[in-house]
Amino acid sequence: MANPNIVNVTSIYAKTVGQAVTTINTAIVTNQANSGTIVKLNTLLASNIDGTNDADVTATIKIGGTEYNIASTVTVPADATVILISKDTGLYMEEDTELSLQASANGDLKAVCSYEIIS
Repeated sequence: MANPNIVNVTSIYAKTVGQAVTTINTAIVTNQANSGTIVKLNTLLASNIDGTNDADVTATIKIGGTEYNIASTVTVPADATVILISKDTGLYMEEDTELSLQASANGDLKAVCSYEIIS
């Protein structure tokens, strides 16, 4: 796992992705091994689109094969949004790192992640 030097940055690409969050832990952002890039996570939002029931979300970051929780079974109230990562608390993802999400119920949660690919 390399940690590219970002002092002499040649490019920064802004990205925003979204996905339905299911009961299967699924990657929303991946920085592949040997990519030569750093990914800066700016914002991660989880929204509950169910008008009646609360749902829980768990966010994990996998670093070199080991998972660490960013948020563990955080309740997202019905018709509400929870900020899991904010620009003030952003995270850097080195190579061979993955950000994943899992919900307590299918069909209730959607997520949006804003990040930058730095090389």
